[in-house]
Amino acid sequence: MQLSVRSWLLLMMTAPLIAGSGWLPPLLWIAGGWLLLVSALLLVEAQLMPKAGNWRLERRHEARLSLAAQNRICIVIELFSSPGTAFRRVPVWLRDTPPPIFRLDRAEPLLAGFAAVNSAIELVYHVNPPRRGDYAFGDLYLRWEGPLGLLRRQARFAAAAAVKVYPNLVDVRKYDLLLRRNRLAEMGLRSTRLRGVGAEFERLREYTPDDEYRRINWKATARRGRPISMEYETERSQNIYVLLDVGRMMRSPVGDVAKMDYAINAVLLLAYVATQKGDRVGLLTFADAALSYVAPRGGKVQFHRLLEHLYAVQGEPVEPDYSVAFSEFAARQHKRGLVLVFTDLTGGVTTESLIAQMAQLRRRHLPLLVTVADPTINRLATQPIVDSASLYERTVAERMLAERRLALDQLRRQGVQTLDVPADALSVAVIDRYLAMKQRLLI
Repeated sequence: MQLSVRSWLLLMMTAPLIAGSGWLPPLLWIAGGWLLLVSALLLVEAQLMPKAGNWRLERRHEARLSLAAQNRICIVIELFSSPGTAFRRVPVWLRDTPPPIFRLDRAEPLLAGFAAVNSAIELVYHVNPPRRGDYAFGDLYLRWEGPLGLLRRQARFAAAAAVKVYPNLVDVRKYDLLLRRNRLAEMGLRSTRLRGVGAEFERLREYTPDDEYRRINWKATARRGRPISMEYETERSQNIYVLLDVGRMMRSPVGDVAKMDYAINAVLLLAYVATQKGDRVGLLTFADAALSYVAPRGGKVQFHRLLEHLYAVQGEPVEPDYSVAFSEFAARQHKRGLVLVFTDLTGGVTTESLIAQMAQLRRRHLPLLVTVADPTINRLATQPIVDSASLYERTVAERMLAERRLALDQLRRQGVQTLDVPADALSVAVIDRYLAMKQRLLI
């Protein structure tokens, strides 16, 4: 139990009375009476204010927290019947103890509010985990004030609990919600309805500038006097293969989050969207060898299978061996499909091997190379030169960007599509490209 600022001010009011009693002795009796009054108020306050047993605290959050996303943490505070609190609000201050590695959405760790008897309040904050894995929250600490604001009590409430951080499920839930409301543009996604491709005729409609000429129905055009296109039902159950590099360069961070984890978030959202559209999604992780494999399947079960698999993926401190990984993939998969390769361009022999393997992959599949652009490199390449250190940093950054552009250009010249975007835009960009390439895959 602690004295509040108000209590200290009341007690300090006796100081001038005691000091003045040297000239006016009755002031000493007034000071003593004032001290007795304040002491009586403190005793009453101690009896009336809630005890630790009158409180119940509970931490609520998703069973699986999402990597590199704002996760809502809600603390529910309930105050049960206690004398002196039936018709007033009780000021409360709460301190939670999330895992130290989590980033908080607030600089001040204390949450403040007012509690009333036999009712619950919610104090909310958000955490942003930069790593996947197993973590633990600690206990909760609550401080509250008495009805007169003279005393404060503090208590510790057992609330330690383990929590798992998975790849980003927030984007998955957001996509699902916006899809149901037909508002995917708010997420940055284009229309996901695929028309004009497939094998089964669906209907005739007016021609639009984006339609291919071979889709024009010339007989209907002649009858109606204006261009008419044929629309086909979209074929389903296409094969989507993901090759995920978990080698040394993919462990390098962009901000606080590794490139590999940004790629994993994108793969997870891709798996959800693709399985929703009836496609089959498979996964191969690799570094200097093929590390794990999930056969392509469709449906919600496959999405959850990939979720658990991606949760356990760990980076390896070695250079990737593309020839081994692509040979393993070729041995396992023979059906044509869309192949997304998530990796980073390291330069030298490794990049030459990647270019050769991607070009060979194009003979049987429709490949897409996905790389994560590092905004720090772009910033260093354009920074002003003020000293020798900044000159060196800019020179190295410009050289790295030039090598990266050269490698991507070589891949494009060989017919391999590439996607090089900043980390925070990766997931949406991958989905947009998947939807565009899916049409090409069906033609």
